[in-house]
Amino acid sequence: MEQLKEQRVHSVFEKISNQYDFMNNVISFQRHKSWRKDTMKQMAVKEGSMALDVCCGTGDWSIALAEAVGKKGHVKGLDFSQNMLEVGKKKVESLNMENVELIHGNAMELPFEDNTFDYVTIGFGLRNVPDYLQVVKEMSRVAKPGGKVVCLETSQPTTPVVRPLFRFYFSVIMPVLGKLLAKSYNEYSWLQESAGEFLNRNELKSLFEEAGLTRVMVKPYTFGTAAMHMGIKQT
Repeated sequence: MEQLKEQRVHSVFEKISNQYDFMNNVISFQRHKSWRKDTMKQMAVKEGSMALDVCCGTGDWSIALAEAVGKKGHVKGLDFSQNMLEVGKKKVESLNMENVELIHGNAMELPFEDNTFDYVTIGFGLRNVPDYLQVVKEMSRVAKPGGKVVCLETSQPTTPVVRPLFRFYFSVIMPVLGKLLAKSYNEYSWLQESAGEFLNRNELKSLFEEAGLTRVMVKPYTFGTAAMHMGIKQT
């Protein structure tokens, strides 16, 4: 099952890479940008730090991290879709950023030594991996003692009025938008499935703690349709 999910996800992102940024803006009503901006504020990234952005996609969070760590810092973005990475690399080249490197790799088995990064992030990617806990454990492994592991992801709204609207939007509206705007109905049907099946924010907090992270902070956004989880690796 894990391999089947991995293959399906890979196929989806290879196909939608060129429309991904545009569709992200449409589907989230551009809210994903403000969610990431606030998450970065909560992280309080220090200049000169080392950061890793897992499931970096087209590189927007990797670029934001690179701006925050400055020229003395360094950021690696990792994704298993070459097509998504190609879009991201064009962005990095156009910005002439030398402190960010986008590389091909698998979130389930990160190709880095233990205790390497001050910050390890994953944005809207955890719901697409075969094993949530394995990926969070890997993120924790490569974080330095005292480092921050951060996930920004869609979540399950807890408000009774919002919950059915959220499900209707993701299950009906989003695939139709994918068909009309990106000619990718099946791919956006999969993305709504992954969002609908994902953990709620309390379950994800427990998973962070199971991975050994401490002082786990949770912050919901936009009626709980998205949430930030940030944990500290034990020193």
